[in-house]
Amino acid sequence: MLLFAAVLALAGGGARRIVVAPGGEVPTVAAALRLARPGDTVLVTPGVYREPRLEVTVPVTIIGQGEAILDGGGAHEVLTLRADGVVVRNLTIRNVGSSMTEDRAGIRLDRVRGCVIADNHLLGTFFGIYAARSSDCVLSGNLVEGHAAAQTAAGNGIHLFSSRGFTVSGNRIRGHRDGIYLEFSGHAAILGNDSRDNFRYGLHFMYSDSCEYRHNAFTRNGAGVAVMYSRRVTMTGNRFEDNQGAAAYGLLLKEIKDSRIDGNVMARNTVGLFAEGVDRSEIAGNQFLGNGWAVRLMADATDNGFRRNRFEGNTFDVATNSSTSSPSTFSENYWDGYTGYDLNHDGFGDVPFRPVRLFSVLVEQNEPLIILSRSFLLDLLEAAERVAPVLTPETLIDSRPLMRWRRS
Repeated sequence: MLLFAAVLALAGGGARRIVVAPGGEVPTVAAALRLARPGDTVLVTPGVYREPRLEVTVPVTIIGQGEAILDGGGAHEVLTLRADGVVVRNLTIRNVGSSMTEDRAGIRLDRVRGCVIADNHLLGTFFGIYAARSSDCVLSGNLVEGHAAAQTAAGNGIHLFSSRGFTVSGNRIRGHRDGIYLEFSGHAAILGNDSRDNFRYGLHFMYSDSCEYRHNAFTRNGAGVAVMYSRRVTMTGNRFEDNQGAAAYGLLLKEIKDSRIDGNVMARNTVGLFAEGVDRSEIAGNQFLGNGWAVRLMADATDNGFRRNRFEGNTFDVATNSSTSSPSTFSENYWDGYTGYDLNHDGFGDVPFRPVRLFSVLVEQNEPLIILSRSFLLDLLEAAERVAPVLTPETLIDSRPLMRWRRS
């Protein structure tokens, strides 16, 4: 029979606190969940709990106290939520082994609504937090750290599938295949996360409309960040840094419509921004610093506006696979390679700037030519092309280049 030390009534509404302690009258989390009623709190005291897969089927709050560790033993998922309004806080969940047949997770949300997963540590889990067909949940302040030695043995840190209205904020994710992954998951807010050192993408999402990504940092990921097949995407105040490799991007946009990319920093990436099939989007107030290619703009990217961006220290500011015209426009950007003048002192150059170098066109057609990047002959050809453009797009110009960078 349970004693008062194990199950205590809380003030108001008959909610109870169930205390889990090794060697106590409720020694396992599984036993506590069998006792739990809606509104109860399960307090997990310090200790290592090696249990079978735990399923939460009533709306309860589960709180870890100190070093409360749920260990999956490498063989199965640890915690599955199947009730609305469940809160999970301050647990350490570890050792969920990889699998080729199932997406095992440290914490799984399965067809639930209004759950909160906050301030937990997920260590060495195949997938960290996996949400499927769920809505209006909060994933906040978690550390999600994978320990796989190769991409094939790693799942995603935070994975949303066919879910809606999630807030993912203040999480630290590293060592996974993709740090944050969204598929068919609209109206999500991804805020203030730090996703770094993942095998593939720091952020990867597809078919997820009306999402916002603000003030996140995506650093040293194998392929950078990929945003695909979505509409009405807002990406503001993020940092895309040190994503380097033969197929690495600060930010890759593919088939993105009616979106806004502003106030971001893209620094020291192989490619700062790659845009393919991007339409009717605004790229404004961003800083492209020290990238190989700042912007690679494909010919099928149409009706986009690049305005008030800063281009400084890049090997190539803009490259394109179009040799005739640009269906996107550049205006009032700062270019460190601009050598024009400002006679009326209005802050804008009086001579248009052509950001596409002849060399970038040649490299686009034949990449091994990159080894000639410092040759004297190439400098002569570049000078001739600026005077009488033949190979670079005639319409891809900035007619009002900024003389000095300043935030608008």
